[in-house]
Amino acid sequence: MKKCIVIYNPNSGHTLKKRLIPRYKSIIEKHDYKVNFIATQYRGHAKEIVQHIGYVDLVISMGGDGTFNEIVYGNTLRHNPLLLAHIPIGTTNDIGRMFGYTNDIEKNLEICLKGEVKNIDIPALNKRPFIYVAGFGKFLNIAYDTTREDKKKFGYFAYIYNAFKDLFGETKMHEITYKENGEEHTISCSMMMICSATRVAGFNSFFKDVKLDDDQFEVYIVTASKRLRIIRALGLSAIKGTKNIDDVISFRTNNLSIKFKKRLTKNWCVDGEKLEIRSLNYDISNIHSISMLVPKKNISKLFIK
Repeated sequence: MKKCIVIYNPNSGHTLKKRLIPRYKSIIEKHDYKVNFIATQYRGHAKEIVQHIGYVDLVISMGGDGTFNEIVYGNTLRHNPLLLAHIPIGTTNDIGRMFGYTNDIEKNLEICLKGEVKNIDIPALNKRPFIYVAGFGKFLNIAYDTTREDKKKFGYFAYIYNAFKDLFGETKMHEITYKENGEEHTISCSMMMICSATRVAGFNSFFKDVKLDDDQFEVYIVTASKRLRIIRALGLSAIKGTKNIDDVISFRTNNLSIKFKKRLTKNWCVDGEKLEIRSLNYDISNIHSISMLVPKKNISKLFIK
């Protein structure tokens, strides 16, 4: 019988109820797995579990995007990376929605275990892996500044409320020099995102035809400083895509370097979590691909191979 571990975050958005674990366990066992459920106890615990466990046939993440980020991070540190899957139970669940999951955990387990194994590109920021988005500037701190208590009380609306507060706050401009495909550019920007997903912060990606196995990530930069121009840039990008939008720079690449004139006052956001280390220099590249068991529903949209 194959071995499976489920790593779950008891504090993620819609908390996984312990009384339902036997039901989830029976679904997994029907697919010929011997399964063990492990609850995370502190930030970084999921990473440690995956990094140090012995061989298992499948690791299932049950939590938000941040929990899955930790599991992928731990997996990239192994000599023998494991097959991963992700069942979303967080607040925004961008990754889960991208793959076609619903709000029903039992249904999600079934469609996952009947899915296919695909290889997914993993970008990294100064060697720190992320799954779908890293960024800094206007609005990007909201994901990690929104308290766990507010997320439990108000769900996704907690993010919306904090976004409105941030909109009317000061917009800080960042002078950066970035190098892409051998060309160097110096600009001032209010926000920047590096994405590898069709969905970010609960909204569809500004980039069309995103593929998860093309050895590329998408770069989105807003150069506007006034709030109305920022909103216009974001709104038009959401409607039309990123091409020919005033105050927007966008491109695809697999290697990017960024140098800041001054240190950031607010940390980078990486898959909804705060990147603790601040620097003047950052390098972003695809460092790995991971094997992942995903539902069949959106495979043709998300993958080339």
